Amino acid sequence: MPIIPAGRHPLSPGSRAGLGAALALLVVVSAVELADGPQANFVGLYAAAPFLAAVFAYWQTVLAVGALATVVGMVFSGADARFDTIGMVNVAGIMLATGIAAAVATVRQRQANRIAELVRLAAVAQQAVLRPLGPQVGNLAVAGRYISASAAADIGGDLYEALDTPYGVRIIIGDVRGKGLEAVRLASIVLGSYRHVAFERSDLRAIVTDLDRAVARSVGDEDFVTAALVEERGGTLTIVNCGHPAPLLLRRGQVIALDPPAPAPPLGFMPVARPRVERLEPGDRLLLFTDGLGEARREGEFFPTTDRAWRLLGHGTVGDGLASLETALVDWVHGQLEDDIALVLLEYGGPDGSAAAAMPSWEVGAAGS
Repeated sequence: MPIIPAGRHPLSPGSRAGLGAALALLVVVSAVELADGPQANFVGLYAAAPFLAAVFAYWQTVLAVGALATVVGMVFSGADARFDTIGMVNVAGIMLATGIAAAVATVRQRQANRIAELVRLAAVAQQAVLRPLGPQVGNLAVAGRYISASAAADIGGDLYEALDTPYGVRIIIGDVRGKGLEAVRLASIVLGSYRHVAFERSDLRAIVTDLDRAVARSVGDEDFVTAALVEERGGTLTIVNCGHPAPLLLRRGQVIALDPPAPAPPLGFMPVARPRVERLEPGDRLLLFTDGLGEARREGEFFPTTDRAWRLLGHGTVGDGLASLETALVDWVHGQLEDDIALVLLEYGGPDGSAAAAMPSWEVGAAGS
């Protein structure tokens, strides 16, 4: 890296762009003035240079551009040994434009700094709501991934958590109706309640009841949270589903949708959910996801999650699997997601918790196949 002398700072990319555009304008106007003859007819156009710089650059750069424009304007205005009233007005106009442009640049930069700070705080809030998962929780290898539909901020109402409790490893994945900070608030309420009751309740249905009460106290009549709760205890998998997309079980090249025995409404609507119980085999993987994955489509064709799940998720570590799935998904929709997506991939390593040997994830970097 280049060494910067004390007291000197490199220009930001925005300042360099603003400075370059303003200097180009000064060169063009000066060329026109020279071609027009000794009389200064276009000096007033120099006033546009500091405004052009203010679109991108800091106020210091704007002042430097304005000072240069003023000097050049004075040179052209006095080229014929006269500095008449029109010339004085033009130069004064350039100086006034420089002051206004510097003020505009200052306000713009303050707003940009404030937006950057808000984005940073949003990222911190998202990290506080969605803590990193894994890589190992009990007998399960675990990886989580949040894919935001917005390029501006990774923040939304999708949620997940994995806990090693006295009753086994317990995982929740959910999706809050709505978007923005209100959805994040409700997601934090659900996760806060879950992180407490998951250690206190021996039955997943009791956890559902507690979470339903927490949601009902915090939302309106039309708000709700879809959720799937998963428990692994001694190789037995128990799933309680409250209006959420069914998890996918990956076993020996097959993909099995673990639909609930009977449908149940989301949290907030007093769900009475019936559990589904499966016996796990070493090497089994389970994909939990929110409905953004099921809604991802291009030209009306939905992403073939079930058809491609084994190729994408059945090799490598669970983290590699989710990376493969995200690559394939973003490629499928050409980078235009309609909804946020939360993904959790689990692998059962057997009673001793030893996961199967990792294999390369062949789909990484080849999502378009």
